[in-house]
Amino acid sequence: MAKTVNQDMIIAEILDVDPAMADILQAAGMHCVFCPSQSGETLAQASMVHGMDPEALVAKMNEYLAAKEA
Repeated sequence: MAKTVNQDMIIAEILDVDPAMADILQAAGMHCVFCPSQSGETLAQASMVHGMDPEALVAKMNEYLAAKEA
């Protein structure tokens, strides 16, 4: 079964799926992926704080995961 992420996941859960997700988040401008709030904030919540589109981030991360499994 393919791994996927969604905007309701806690950032720490996303990093557990694949630590390289930190690179994707940081490239998008979310530089606090290693701050304490990453263990309690969902991607949707963090995106709101940073003025980002969580659906675009989810799409990019899931594209990465799909390509990695191909």
